[in-house]
Amino acid sequence: MFAKPQSDPWAFQILVTLLFAGLVALRLTIPSHLYFDEIHYVPAARAMIADNPANPEHPLFAKAMIAASIRIFGDNPLGWRMPSALMGVIGLWAFGRAMWRASGRAMASVAAMVLLATDFAWYVQSRIAMLDMVMAGLAMVALWLIAGAMNRADGSRWRMVAGGLVLGLSLGAKWSVLPVWAVVVAMMLGARLWALATGARPILPALSMVELSLCLIALPLGAYWLTYLPGFFTARDAVPPLDPIGWHRHMIDLQSSVTKHHPYQSVWTQWIINWRAIWYLYEVTDGAQRGVMLIGNPLTMIAGLIALVWAGWCGLARRAWLPLVLVALYGASLGLWIVGNKPVQFYYHYLLPGTFLMAALGLAVDDLWAARGRRWRHEAFGILLLSVGVFAWFFPILSAAALHKGVASFEDWMWLASWR
Repeated sequence: MFAKPQSDPWAFQILVTLLFAGLVALRLTIPSHLYFDEIHYVPAARAMIADNPANPEHPLFAKAMIAASIRIFGDNPLGWRMPSALMGVIGLWAFGRAMWRASGRAMASVAAMVLLATDFAWYVQSRIAMLDMVMAGLAMVALWLIAGAMNRADGSRWRMVAGGLVLGLSLGAKWSVLPVWAVVVAMMLGARLWALATGARPILPALSMVELSLCLIALPLGAYWLTYLPGFFTARDAVPPLDPIGWHRHMIDLQSSVTKHHPYQSVWTQWIINWRAIWYLYEVTDGAQRGVMLIGNPLTMIAGLIALVWAGWCGLARRAWLPLVLVALYGASLGLWIVGNKPVQFYYHYLLPGTFLMAALGLAVDDLWAARGRRWRHEAFGILLLSVGVFAWFFPILSAAALHKGVASFEDWMWLASWR
């Protein structure tokens, strides 16, 4: 499927990343007050600065990044949101580079970046002081490092070490990355065991099975537990450094205890069909009526499901490993919320599954572009143009722009009654 060598599309990927960074920076400090779940995580970061317990039901690393940003930029909207903005931009770049390293396809790599940048969720989460973008951005960096190790004859050891450490930091931001870690471990160690059993050439032959296990299991766990370091020294309710199991039971109990109904809560069956939106903001603030709505791009989230089915067929029929890995990553990251014991869930939990959905759609666009004849190139390019066009149409309520029709402005974007 990906046999023909192609030129590295790094210049196009830099352009997409810079354009995305500019859009993220636009009105980043609006609203000028805390909104949605910022009311939990910014006070937690302030508590960390004061050496007090901080939002103990979640890991500490993303909150520590917010605390560090507040120290650097001040206790203001820029300081609160800079970590998410930074990791959103870095994560988009890393996602594109991971796609290039894994596929060797220029169109697939650039198309996937454009699709992710315009899938709504990656953009909105890059502009709010929550935990999700730190987790997701670091996860993409880890996948980039690991994919780079897999297709290089040199430097594979340090890339795997770095990839394992970054996976641990991602886990230290939010547990949502657990399924990604599990799929990576299963894929890498499973492939090595298969090679040992069949005599086939192993992945990463420069690393022994023990080294792979250390990089993918021991290093992430060690890096993850070290992210709790600030909590070891709080004056009260300190994290017990020698009792990780007991502390995690406590964290799970705290998360499971949140059962109060929320008007914007939803479940996975609603996420996959883009049924239930969340209004992070809709009020008069900073001199105008403004809104921030979280929902997926209504074009690409549905097209992505078709691409996911295609990826499963393509992986089996053509014996292509990358489409199957993307199906596994999507299924595992969504499956966490299907089987997880979290009573109240929200659409932002679909951030990682939606990311892998855009990767599968990027591969499908490349397949149309490369293998279906000149006529299909128009369809492939049309998917990207439509994705950008829909993103542009919804941009005012993704970016907290001033809405000039007053309180009824939201009606212009309510394609479904369930988005209200």
